[in-house]
Amino acid sequence: MGSNKAISINELKGKAAQIRMDLLRMIHGAKTGHTGGSLSNTDILTALYYKIMNIDPARPKWQERDRFIASKGHSVESLWCILADRGFFPKEELATFSQFGTRLIGHPNNKVPGIEMNTGALGHGLAISVGMALAAKKDARASRVFCLMGDGEQAEGSVWEAAMAGAHYKLDNLVGIIDRNRLQISGTTEEVMGLEPLEEKWAAFGWHVVSIDGNDMGALVEAFEAAPAAAGKPTLVMANTVKGKGVSFAENVPHWHHHVPNDAELAQALAELEAVISSYTQEGQVQ
Repeated sequence: MGSNKAISINELKGKAAQIRMDLLRMIHGAKTGHTGGSLSNTDILTALYYKIMNIDPARPKWQERDRFIASKGHSVESLWCILADRGFFPKEELATFSQFGTRLIGHPNNKVPGIEMNTGALGHGLAISVGMALAAKKDARASRVFCLMGDGEQAEGSVWEAAMAGAHYKLDNLVGIIDRNRLQISGTTEEVMGLEPLEEKWAAFGWHVVSIDGNDMGALVEAFEAAPAAAGKPTLVMANTVKGKGVSFAENVPHWHHHVPNDAELAQALAELEAVISSYTQEGQVQ
């Protein structure tokens, strides 16, 4: 039951590289997908699903479970691969991604075990997460709620309404995470709708803000394990990430927001990620 609390940071890094390989193969096969954002959020999800969250794939509706909401639902590919790897559904089903009649559509679908709610329209996830965290408080459950948002999503007014509510109800069992890769489909976030000073805004709304390198596995685990670091306050983890992380020629390239790798790009990306896995395996740190 739950995640493997004993798993090492290097094992988590190796697992993240494997998930990146899986999602690239899946997107390549489906000929569709949001590649850049899924690569940037893979480390966040790996830390949560393999180390932090108290979940049970055999009992996806277990009442005491922690909840994860992918508010930036378009970057679902990493989540599908992780849920399959954790045993929520067979890995073979990944081959059906975005095909006719599949459950594995381009956004989270709550017909799939492990998905708490359908998401896609940005700005909705945090409000639902506030409700879940408030319900856990009222029921005296130890469950925590983790909500992953995009940085472009911060332009949605509903995010800030939910932020006010989370602080008002003192939901220290709620962790908001921003995948701060600074790129969205039409350009940089600061060109499209300036967000800075983003950390100060969240702090002003009553949240305890932690800013980290969102692709640093050790920093992610430390931040998530520490929450709540301030009693009576929800936590906001500002995860400063690189869009396209893990694939050298995709990193910080806006075109890769929803670019599908061709055969040559896939082969090069897989070779780079295989080298990462090999480096940890040779050290005897990845099983």
